[in-house]
Amino acid sequence: MEASQPSAHPHGFWASVRESLRGSHHDYTEGKLDRAILLLAIPMILEMAMESLFGVVDAFFVSSLGTEAVAAVALTESLLSILFGVAIGLSMAATAMVARRIGEKDPAGASVAAAQAVYAGIFCSLPVAAIGVVFAPDLLALMGGEAAVVATGQNFTRTIFGTCVFIFLLFLNNAIFRGAGDAAIAMRVLWLANIINIVLNPCLILGLGPFPKLGLLGSAVASSIGRGTGVAFQFWVLFGGISRIKVSWQQMRVQWDVMWRLLRVSGTGILQVLITTTSWIGVVRLVSSFGSTALAGYMIAIRLIIFAILPAWGLSNAAATLVGQNLGAGKPDRAEQSVYRAGIYNMVFLGSLAVGFIVFAEPLLRIFSHDPQVILQGSKCLRYICYGYGFYAWGMVTVQAFNGAGDTMTPTIINLACQWVFQIPFAWALAYPAGLGATGVYLAITVAESILAVVGFWAFRRGGWKLKKI
Repeated sequence: MEASQPSAHPHGFWASVRESLRGSHHDYTEGKLDRAILLLAIPMILEMAMESLFGVVDAFFVSSLGTEAVAAVALTESLLSILFGVAIGLSMAATAMVARRIGEKDPAGASVAAAQAVYAGIFCSLPVAAIGVVFAPDLLALMGGEAAVVATGQNFTRTIFGTCVFIFLLFLNNAIFRGAGDAAIAMRVLWLANIINIVLNPCLILGLGPFPKLGLLGSAVASSIGRGTGVAFQFWVLFGGISRIKVSWQQMRVQWDVMWRLLRVSGTGILQVLITTTSWIGVVRLVSSFGSTALAGYMIAIRLIIFAILPAWGLSNAAATLVGQNLGAGKPDRAEQSVYRAGIYNMVFLGSLAVGFIVFAEPLLRIFSHDPQVILQGSKCLRYICYGYGFYAWGMVTVQAFNGAGDTMTPTIINLACQWVFQIPFAWALAYPAGLGATGVYLAITVAESILAVVGFWAFRRGGWKLKKI
């Protein structure tokens, strides 16, 4: 394997932190790998940490509206996970293509790929928005929502789906920035969007000051305003030439050859994420069969779990960018080394958080609910899923490494086998024939995700991803 080369200009840790937050023009295909990971990972982790913080803050205020409101949000987010799957799949392709062109020292090609990704996001969002707005009550009922949950949540669901173009573009544009190595810009975008969201959330839910009291609908309105503002800022940066990648109006036309390559890579990427998200919908459907308290406890626990997982995805995204750029520069061994190092750092990070969650599960749940059954179910869910955090750390990094290389097929096959062929039947078997109820579902999640991580690492070691052309 290629050894990391010493930097010509040594940098201390805090100097590197400041550079990463300002926005670095570092060449990620040269120099020390630890420094490259640090420069990319810090803003990516902070980007995801803000997303995590918003999820926890939103859960806190929504939980004040009662169990039906919490359950409605859980069901809507499960439905929304299909939309996220398409957006993330497109984002994988955008990151991989932009990173590869940047590694090849072809900024014009990176800009063309970025423009095609924007078009793809807009086109995909339109039918999703129409379905969500028209069929919101039916979708909630289909997911097992009781009548009170459907009545409480239908306008929330309509608003979230009706403004889903912001979700698509927020994902895609930040994926473009990350692929180019502009992690600090992606961080600022998400911080802007979520700070607005966090400020408006209690104001519109509770009717503070001059704001109307909208209840659960207020959460959706706040989210849409925050995301819309973030997208406007993204376009200002993309077209203003402030980042490493600048899209000109002349490049804003559909180029079918580039669009086809983007869709070819993103097709299996979308399938990959949809397999994961639909399996989670299956999990939610199983949990909802045990009542609203089980569903509410699961939803709160998942918010806390995501609080830890999203920053870890930030570190995994850094590995994806390094893989893409170094493959473009003809340095596959350096790409492989970056994944091993990121995996170790991720395992230390997630393992530390898991200990805290396992020890303090009940006190954490009491922040969000006073219902003893909700606390019981949520603490069980939190503990069981956290037992597998060490495995998840490696699984996340290796999956993103495949995606950064443009090899979206391998993790798609692994996800299908582990999550649908194994996880859903195993969860059903533990919940019903084995008589473990919702606890059996939580246990099945841990076992399935741990197996996925082991298989993913084995596939990565085989090295076929190094030969992928995009």
